[in-house]
Amino acid sequence: MPVRLAFEIALRFLKSGRNQTLLIVLGISVGVAVQIFIGSLIQGLQIDLIDTTIGSTSHVTIASKEDGERIKNWERTVYESQISSSDVKNITPVLDGIATIDYEDDRASVVIRGFELEDADKIYKFKNNLYEGRFPAKRGEVLIGKELALKSGTRVNDDLSLITTNGGLYRVNVTGFFDLGVASVNDSWVVTDLETVGNILSVDGITAVEMQVNEVFMADEISRQVAYTLSDTDLKVDNWKDLNQSLLSGLNGQNISSYMIQVFVLVSVLLGISSVLAITVVQRSKQIGILKAMGITDRDASLIFVFQGSLLGVLGALMGIALGIGLLVVFSKFALKPDGTPIVPVYFSNGFVAISGMFAILTSITASLIPARLTSKLDPIEVINNG
Repeated sequence: MPVRLAFEIALRFLKSGRNQTLLIVLGISVGVAVQIFIGSLIQGLQIDLIDTTIGSTSHVTIASKEDGERIKNWERTVYESQISSSDVKNITPVLDGIATIDYEDDRASVVIRGFELEDADKIYKFKNNLYEGRFPAKRGEVLIGKELALKSGTRVNDDLSLITTNGGLYRVNVTGFFDLGVASVNDSWVVTDLETVGNILSVDGITAVEMQVNEVFMADEISRQVAYTLSDTDLKVDNWKDLNQSLLSGLNGQNISSYMIQVFVLVSVLLGISSVLAITVVQRSKQIGILKAMGITDRDASLIFVFQGSLLGVLGALMGIALGIGLLVVFSKFALKPDGTPIVPVYFSNGFVAISGMFAILTSITASLIPARLTSKLDPIEVINNG
């Protein structure tokens, strides 16, 4: 029997049972839509969580193995970090120190952080989070956090007196205030350039080299590449994954739950199609028996149900993709916070949508193999004799 004839018979079987066909297609489409909707929400939530927690921090940090020791030949360390991996980006040297500021009737301990400011801004996004004033443009100018500005009563262009641990006094000019969304940072950081901090602390060298990477989940592997490239054996390389095991565990949990949901959706689609097509074999057993009596082989008879599964899978996948995208659009427009941003950010990926549709089609074809096998076992004489 030509393949075309098997296809036409499969199409006729589907048309003759329109209601049954419609229910199967709806079942597949709902499964695909749920997979796209839940998968896009989980991915969006994960990307937002990563951006919030580690998007504006160092992913890989180089520092001395000895506490308190500084990196002297830091220009070479920065260069070696740059060439260690193509995934390394946004590198900045850092010089940290502790100081105290006096304000009215109290004192506060602060962390003075000196950077190559333009490079550090790519990591910490000071400019984007600068809500008053301007970015420092010359030596002696600093930014301070929102909480520190409020409790010290500091205004833009005020001078701030920093008292170092060795009793030195240094005046800096506050050019602006930032809000990085982390209270401990807003309350303690005084941000300026490397030269200013070097003068305040009267030291040479830097405390660390901070950098970000393109693939945050490969930070551990990239940190090993950086460590391998460094010529100074007195340095250590840390990465955010080793330092944030609890966060990493939570992100992995999200991934596993996402995969579990998708697997259960696929299994439900598989079982639904298999059961309905198996019933179809019983309903169509007389017609199949006659076709076999007319000379078609078991393989050709089985092909009819494979075509049925394929057609149902394609129709269900197309409808499911449309339904899933529609749900995402509605959710993005109506599930909003008071400030107008989505309650849960949606991450739409053409690749994920295409894979979801392909899985549905493959699942439908796989499901059709069960009734196809039942068909091959039908004895035409027995079927015809039993009516």
